[in-house]
Amino acid sequence: MLRAELGESIDLHPLSEGLESQAFGFTAKGQEWVVRVNPGDAGFAKDDFAFRYFASPALPIPPVLSITRRDGVFLCVSKRAAGITLQDVDAWRLDLIVQPVASVLDAMAAVDVSMIAGCGPFHVPGSGGSGRGGFADWPAFIGAIADPRHYDWQVVGQRADLTIIHPLLAEIEAFAAVCPDRRGLVHGDFGSNNVLTAEDRITGVIDWSEAMVGDPRYDIANILFWRPWLDCMEAQASFFETAQPWRLREGRLLACYQLRIGLENIHQAALAQDAADLAWALARCQSIAKDVGLAARG
Repeated sequence: MLRAELGESIDLHPLSEGLESQAFGFTAKGQEWVVRVNPGDAGFAKDDFAFRYFASPALPIPPVLSITRRDGVFLCVSKRAAGITLQDVDAWRLDLIVQPVASVLDAMAAVDVSMIAGCGPFHVPGSGGSGRGGFADWPAFIGAIADPRHYDWQVVGQRADLTIIHPLLAEIEAFAAVCPDRRGLVHGDFGSNNVLTAEDRITGVIDWSEAMVGDPRYDIANILFWRPWLDCMEAQASFFETAQPWRLREGRLLACYQLRIGLENIHQAALAQDAADLAWALARCQSIAKDVGLAARG
């Protein structure tokens, strides 16, 4: 397919896989490219949408060349951004990129999302057009984590202690009633293997499959939640604390966003029967709740 599309022979080499896609790099027409393979095309369509509507010099997003179905799977060809992921940066270099990462967060927060209706995770037609979120507003998305129509916590209870989880859910339900309704761009999985860097600058923000319309501070909460897990997240969180404390002023809001992120991961890990990830996410949520004095302590 690639030979037919690009008119020359192709030498594929495997790249790091994402959670859902296999990825391969190759050179053609004097440029570096990536081809990803996935059973579905929803994430690829969002990558293309993100480039067309959100990309700017301050928010570099690689363009998508094509999305093709072949042999029962979808293939997405896009330009390859230079550099390595934040997750792969040597620890001693992390302090050099925390400011550029913060600038990308600001660029995302400034994006116009008027072409997307609704809030929360949005989907886009495969052929282009406007997007649509799955919730009427942002508080509805936040509170949905406790809604049995969206999340089956009884099944989770077969693998985790619901006496710990229920107070966490109650905390989010209470917060959702007063959560500010904001309509901005949220990447949804920002800060580690979806941000590329070279020469101490950000060269690409990739994988928009989890993108949402809502409060951009949700991406900051994601960094805070994962700080004990990854060096790049810890470096970024420490930078906020020492150099940009204004980003962390609304402690309860950021804590509740972190709990929402953690509960999502608890649910996913339980359904996947991943005991290690489940235990880590549960302990992290308990730690966050305790640190900020929320009702949920377990």
